[in-house]
Amino acid sequence: MSFKLPFIKAKSKKTAHLNELENIPRHVAIIMDGNGRWAQKRGLPRIAGHKEGMDVVRKVAKAASDMNVKILTLYAFSTENWKRPSKEVEFIMRLPKEFIHVYLPEMIENNVRIETIGNMNDIPEHTKKAVAYAKEQTKNNDGLLLNFALNYGSRFEIMEAMKRVMSDVKASKLSIDALDEQEFSKYLYTEGLSDPDLLIRTSGEQRLSNFLLWQSAYTEFWFTEVLWPDFNEDLLIKAFKEYQRRKRRYGGI
Repeated sequence: MSFKLPFIKAKSKKTAHLNELENIPRHVAIIMDGNGRWAQKRGLPRIAGHKEGMDVVRKVAKAASDMNVKILTLYAFSTENWKRPSKEVEFIMRLPKEFIHVYLPEMIENNVRIETIGNMNDIPEHTKKAVAYAKEQTKNNDGLLLNFALNYGSRFEIMEAMKRVMSDVKASKLSIDALDEQEFSKYLYTEGLSDPDLLIRTSGEQRLSNFLLWQSAYTEFWFTEVLWPDFNEDLLIKAFKEYQRRKRRYGGI
């Protein structure tokens, strides 16, 4: 199937300029916070904020792709989010299907590959099918990896990794003496991915909220008061410029 969306190809002057600079973060992670508050401020139901936030995902993914970011990991739904009202959870679980229906042609045109990390066991079947379809349709793309953290919790991830390590040691598939940080990372959802260089959180909150705890040991953090539905290309560039001013020493001098 061929999609003709010529307007997508052009990079904005902003991203084109930043792309000329050095030290663009390879892997960017974003905690997309503030959808509900954005809606409530406008007298709208919380789900309206989630729907608005979906379009921001598309815009930010395009901007990141234009600036040669290799991996964009978005915290879409945490293991703790099941505690929210059932109607809100049901709406969020329908968003992947809607996102794919509306934006998958554009993702394909932009050479974006879609992946997920997280525990898919508890995800509704219709959501699993939508995600599987997106992965299949984009599996051969080699541009930006758009990585959705869906039903993701870092503590659960680490515990499950430890269980697999223990199982492999018991089965003599792994020597306990051979277990180091690099080997342990192979048991995480993010196996094969570089750790985030930059983590962005919107809405003014300044915490990780159980997101990529192991992987963010040396990640640079950037926080903004802006709610996710109001996040845009200008703010992404601002975060990148701040990242470029920092010196990453990894414990050295």
